[in-house]
Amino acid sequence: MSKTATLSSAAPKASFWRRWRFHLSGLLLILPIIYVPKYFDNLALSRGLMGLGQRPAGDVQVGPWKLQFAEWQIGAPKSDPAGMVKTFTMAQCAQCKDQIRAVYLRVGKPRSLRAAGSIFFGSPHRAFATVPIPPRTAPDADLWITAEGWDGSMHQAAWPIATASPATAEWLKKQGAN
Repeated sequence: MSKTATLSSAAPKASFWRRWRFHLSGLLLILPIIYVPKYFDNLALSRGLMGLGQRPAGDVQVGPWKLQFAEWQIGAPKSDPAGMVKTFTMAQCAQCKDQIRAVYLRVGKPRSLRAAGSIFFGSPHRAFATVPIPPRTAPDADLWITAEGWDGSMHQAAWPIATASPATAEWLKKQGAN
């Protein structure tokens, strides 16, 4: 057997692999382009260019203060080590930002200020709270907003889950909560 016959039989295998390497490198260049729009949407949401969140949930009057709420992301609650949770954002009115000390959000009416729920953190213009959704929550339950003023006053307001997050209400209906 000659050396030329041995080399020519190995060549097709190598060229086959080289051809597929070329196609794989092209695929690796194209795949990130597919995910770029989602990346820029998330970036705009994080920077606040899309407002408070993906879905404005409306204004709620809590005592003398008007608070603007939004769902951070539209969809069912996310799984977390604490259970199922939902993230909301809040902005305080321009007149009340110096009067409010803290704002809390919770499913069900709080028994006291010590059990007021998840505290909103961030600036008065955009604050976040991640609220645990108990497993046996009824779809017609209320989220309770508790606002505490610097003067020691405490105000509460009920906010229906169906108004705050229709996707969460639908998810609760599918869960079959009583």
